[in-house]
Amino acid sequence: MRVYLDNAATTPLDKEVLETMLPFMTEFYGNPSSIHTHGREVRSAIEKSRKTIAQLLNTSPAEIVFTSGGTEADNTAIRCSIEALGIKHAISSPIEHHAVLHTLESLHKAGRIQLHMVEVDKKGYINLNHLEELLKQYPKSLVSLMHANNEIGNVTDIQLAGELCRQHGALFHSDTVQTMGHFRHDLQKLPVDFIVGAAHKFHGPKGVGFLYINAQNRIQPFIHGGSQERNMRGGTENVYGIIGLAKALEIAYRDMDEHQQHIQRLKSRMIAKLQTEIEGIAFNGDPIQSDKSLYTVLNVSLPIAEVGEMLLFNLDINKISASGGSACTSGSEIGSHVLRSIDANPERASVRFSFSKFNTEQEIDFAVQTLAEMYKKEKVA
Repeated sequence: MRVYLDNAATTPLDKEVLETMLPFMTEFYGNPSSIHTHGREVRSAIEKSRKTIAQLLNTSPAEIVFTSGGTEADNTAIRCSIEALGIKHAISSPIEHHAVLHTLESLHKAGRIQLHMVEVDKKGYINLNHLEELLKQYPKSLVSLMHANNEIGNVTDIQLAGELCRQHGALFHSDTVQTMGHFRHDLQKLPVDFIVGAAHKFHGPKGVGFLYINAQNRIQPFIHGGSQERNMRGGTENVYGIIGLAKALEIAYRDMDEHQQHIQRLKSRMIAKLQTEIEGIAFNGDPIQSDKSLYTVLNVSLPIAEVGEMLLFNLDINKISASGGSACTSGSEIGSHVLRSIDANPERASVRFSFSKFNTEQEIDFAVQTLAEMYKKEKVA
């Protein structure tokens, strides 16, 4: 048995998604910008996919722009809104994904904006009172706060954050890569200007995603070239990727309640078994609060031990795929900026287990047993 528990990094492609994509790899191969029949039939499929996504998110198809993934979507929202709308201040947090942080930091270093950071507590929660204070100081800013953290799983109330932004005339961008396909987003009710999605996070193909741009915001393209995507992204569309993206999101919404219950049970099972099997186990973030924690992610803080130095390597040898790191920086190995931001103990190794609809209780039990045996062997030695 090899167990895959790194679904926050990427998920396996759903067979139903692959079946939907295959005809567009072989039979329907026309360029969607061509006016002949081969091109028109592919263009029609792209627009049908756009409409599907818009209906699921309760918005207009004109507000959905297809991209190469979440990173490009984040860069487009941030860079192009700052450039087109003359924004001078940006507000974010130290636990954002690097697609957001590095983009904002580069603009700050270039003198395009001043960057301000919202406080984060030791459990990883964004201080929304501090956000309000910053918005009073710097109204009409661009605010970028992710919906759920990809490393520790904390969920931010983006409804409230968006309302605060509206009150102070600020634009609100939320990196929703980890929650797209796992939470329902109603864009008629959510006060947000930009959100993003990446298909491979919810059992779709890699290399394709989308950006929602609220119609009230006029921005310029990030990638220039042809007139594709209503002049918002140059380049021939990733046709079968887009087809797969729409199908994957459709399946995710169709089966979301069932899958959420299944995955939450797996996460709760792993928490309980780890607490029983490994003395001194702890968790980064706040996974016990199920309504404030992403059900697909569990970040485990392990007792100080030599086995922790090669933890992920040893897990891989024992047929478990996971990810993680420590809060420290050692040599050329850069530690987790998220764990450093919440003052996690740098002496303790951390591992992120992340789950999907395809995982089973047997796999969870195997992973816990393997991890527990690694620590027991060290005690015996």
